[in-house]
Amino acid sequence: MSLKSFHIFFICLSILLLIGSGAWFIATQPVSAEAVNVFAGLICFSLAGGMSVYAVRFMQKFKSLTR
Repeated sequence: MSLKSFHIFFICLSILLLIGSGAWFIATQPVSAEAVNVFAGLICFSLAGGMSVYAVRFMQKFKSLTR
């Protein structure tokens, strides 16, 4: 596995973990919906969005590299 493909794999794994933890934070207290959990969930979702933008830019920039 090349460094480029490992980097793409690690970015995708990070995005999935951020989405999962964001959903977990929001779903932990559905009745009371504490502000801290909702805030942490929104932070995780926005970080996942940022990582998605980074992934797209990384793939565009390094598309020309050979394996």
